[in-house]
Amino acid sequence: MSEVPVPHEAPPPASLLRQAFANRSFLTGFVITALIAAMALASFVWTPFDITHLIVADRMKAPSWQHPFGTDHFGRDILSMIMIGSRNSIAVAVVAVGIGMAVGVPLGCWAAARGGWVDEALMRFNDVVFAFPALLSAVMITAIFGPGAVNAIVAIGIFNVPVFARVARAGALSLWPREYVLAARAAGKGKVLITLEHILPNIASMLLVQGTIQFALGILAEAGLSYLGLGAQPPMPSWGRMLFDAQTRMMVAPYQAIFPGLAIVVTVLGLNLLGDGLRDVLDPRLRRER
Repeated sequence: MSEVPVPHEAPPPASLLRQAFANRSFLTGFVITALIAAMALASFVWTPFDITHLIVADRMKAPSWQHPFGTDHFGRDILSMIMIGSRNSIAVAVVAVGIGMAVGVPLGCWAAARGGWVDEALMRFNDVVFAFPALLSAVMITAIFGPGAVNAIVAIGIFNVPVFARVARAGALSLWPREYVLAARAAGKGKVLITLEHILPNIASMLLVQGTIQFALGILAEAGLSYLGLGAQPPMPSWGRMLFDAQTRMMVAPYQAIFPGLAIVVTVLGLNLLGDGLRDVLDPRLRRER
């Protein structure tokens, strides 16, 4: 049989890059995300102050040239804590999204390929998992294994599995009736090979966009879990934990809550803008409209 046709001709990478950086949403989100990532990487080798040294004489200092974001009740530099806390938040979100994609995408593709009772059973199982938010999962996991960043990762990762499973299944179901997939089946290709060669490449863009969205939600979830004491434990700084510690001093030192809160807001905003820009660039229908 003749060569199996492809659904559409993907633009070359150079063209995609030009379109991406011409998109204001993508460019703004990319710059913000890159700056946050650079801050996290820089914290491995340098921070303005060593947060392990408690300087009581410097406690509760307002923002100044020496301490741009002020100091906390232990005299620790808040800017340095935010820098170190960023790598914890990013690491938790990245691993949790990776767990969700690694488990959810194969499940969703398998459900779409098999159909019937397999599809129904997997989707109902997804509904059960999806009914337990990351916070509730973290409470249950913490009750068994104790609080910590690893347990937060597991809880958020479990919550991400049904999300990616649904996205992968919906995308795959829309592709299985297509002519190029039917031609591949007529050529004798099995469902696994068709999924790897034709389904996954054509749903990769929607999975990537969903990944940026879940990354932003992972940052929020990690901050929420740390705020409740279920995430990273002291002395490791965490944006959520910093908000918890600052809540009793809001009237005296509001900057202790403002700057960690701004870090969360800016990071989530950047990731959402990045996801919107990726959707605009990678969706072929939106490209044709432009």
